[in-house]
Amino acid sequence: MVDNIQTFQPARPLPVQAAAAPRRRSWLRTMRGGLQGSEYTWALAFLVPYVAVFIAFVAYPVAYGFWMGSKLSLYSEAFSDPIYWKTVVNTLVYMAVDVNLEIFLALILSGFFMRRGWWVKALLMLWVLPWAIPEMPAYISIHWMLNGDYGLLNNALWTLFHVNGPAWLDTRWLGFFSIVASHLWKWVPFWTVIMLAGRMAIPSEIHEAAEVDGATGLRHFAYITVPMLANLYLVATLLLTIFLVGDFNTPYFITGGGPAMSTFTLGTLGVVQYTLGMAEPRLGVATVLTAMPLIIPLVIILMRKLRTAQVQL
Repeated sequence: MVDNIQTFQPARPLPVQAAAAPRRRSWLRTMRGGLQGSEYTWALAFLVPYVAVFIAFVAYPVAYGFWMGSKLSLYSEAFSDPIYWKTVVNTLVYMAVDVNLEIFLALILSGFFMRRGWWVKALLMLWVLPWAIPEMPAYISIHWMLNGDYGLLNNALWTLFHVNGPAWLDTRWLGFFSIVASHLWKWVPFWTVIMLAGRMAIPSEIHEAAEVDGATGLRHFAYITVPMLANLYLVATLLLTIFLVGDFNTPYFITGGGPAMSTFTLGTLGVVQYTLGMAEPRLGVATVLTAMPLIIPLVIILMRKLRTAQVQL
């Protein structure tokens, strides 16, 4: 009987290394996102180039730019320049006028292109052409077209109406609004397509229900189209405002900042005047960075609106 009784032997505790091994494997699996073996290798092969590109072309330039504009004396030097304050006014007027006109015109024109018919589609293709043309040759052509002596516009005014056209690029505000008009001509087609896509995304049942209720014409636009496109309109406005703060091509190729540096914006002042003209790249970077108090709140609002739209979807 005694021989058949099995003596109780307590389980031996696992070695520390053996107990820690599963925990370590679990931690590694978590770090790898559940990928194992060749899956993890392929994930790294796809991820590493993107990380390298982000560091090389986003993180490093941004960090280097903030380092170049880190001295407070640069900002006091920029603020003491009267051209800087004239440039700030130009930039604010540029954003206020261009953004509101551009997005509003795009919203109105998108309603026209909602019409059915092959001729509407043909007009839409022609309407998009200015946006498809590269910026530099388009703006250089507009610059020569606006020349006061032998430009195409003044020659056409004299030939058709015997009217002497003004010197479009020789005064501050004529030159400045030539910049605004050129940017409108170039970018309204793009935002028209964006607004057209937003209109097409509105379910047809909503339009039909509104027509049954008698909402046609302006009432349909005010009570159906505007509320449904409000978020898209706001996001487009924020994006265009952020783009225009650093716009360089339009002011530079249309007027070059002239006459007498009166049509500079912050982008052209920092590059053309300070960086290239005065050989002060750090001052140029600091000039552009003075727009950050405006850009950062706009980016925060934009991210919140995009997050809200994502939650609604």
